[in-house]
Amino acid sequence: MTEPPLSGITVVSVEQAVAAPFATRQLADLGARVIKVERPGGGDFARRYDTTVHGESSYFVWLNRSKESLTLDLKSARGRDILERLLGEADVFVQNLAPGAATRLGLGADALTERHPTLIPCTISGYGTSGPWADRKAYDLLVQCQTGLVSLTGNEHGSARVGVSIADIAAGMYAYSGILTALFTRATSGIARPVEVSLFEALAEWLSQPAYYTRHGGTQPPRLGTRHATIAPYGAYPAADGGEVLFSVQNEREWTALCERFLDRPELVDDPRFATGPARVAHRQELDAIVAERFRTLASGEAMELLDAAGIANAGVNSVEQFLGHPVLDARGRWRDVRIPGAVVPALLPPVDLAGVTPRMDAVPAVGEHTDTILAGLGHSAADIDTLRAEHVI
Repeated sequence: MTEPPLSGITVVSVEQAVAAPFATRQLADLGARVIKVERPGGGDFARRYDTTVHGESSYFVWLNRSKESLTLDLKSARGRDILERLLGEADVFVQNLAPGAATRLGLGADALTERHPTLIPCTISGYGTSGPWADRKAYDLLVQCQTGLVSLTGNEHGSARVGVSIADIAAGMYAYSGILTALFTRATSGIARPVEVSLFEALAEWLSQPAYYTRHGGTQPPRLGTRHATIAPYGAYPAADGGEVLFSVQNEREWTALCERFLDRPELVDDPRFATGPARVAHRQELDAIVAERFRTLASGEAMELLDAAGIANAGVNSVEQFLGHPVLDARGRWRDVRIPGAVVPALLPPVDLAGVTPRMDAVPAVGEHTDTILAGLGHSAADIDTLRAEHVI
């Protein structure tokens, strides 16, 4: 079997919550050794978000497989000394500490680059390390609000947060790709370039389409639930059996097929209210009424069969429980067992398949599980490790 592509790469991460752990877990998936530095005692506060996975947090189980957990008090001189020795042997350092905390600990990108020229530091912040909001704390939903995303979600009755930590996920993805780029740059040029990502700017990139629409159209896209601001018909419709079916018409060929083969209303093809995409959007309410009337005569499975036959993309609106049993995940073998403290749970394979490479799917660590092993690797004796523990350094 081919060796994982990041074998031999060591990542040290002072991380918590979602964004940084998501970035480093993906590096671990590719074979990197990821040493997760946690607070003595409680560790990463995401461990306590919930207790639903056999007593472990669903967030933590998702984000922290294949890592080694080292507890260190970074406010102590000995704790910082241990971290410094680890950084001297590491390739990448990732941190998403509170604003200003990394600089106070001597872990800012400039200071690290001066002390460790081959180390790639990655900083994940809320609103950037400079500018008027550099000192503000930022959590996922705050950033959803600040980028305007919340004003786009929901429906005419009110706004809604996105149901996953989308700002954290965006920042984690850009940190991951930025680190990979920096590793490639170091390998080809010898230059280790620091990486910086903010939650706000990561999600701002994802808001570019509605930003262009608003800037140049004079008004922002409306909140439409499952409907689409610039395409119609597009959305979920309740069928006669209570199930919902979402479908979308993307072009004139599909519009013709919808009218003739699903709605049984061929006269609508050339109806001036609906003859073009912009016309359908302008007369969305009338069109939705026609589509909804047809759905009321069909069971959801029957509606999907007719849409399939017409060549129109569609899907039932699944619950999370239905997603867990999805036939695509089962047929493609996307589930693997992963060990967590005290149990084994199914986890999804990483979505990117590299031919000939098996992704790493190792255990989720307990707090400080690897502390003794890591310190012994740095030359600490058992007696010294006992002293560090007694002094609450680890």
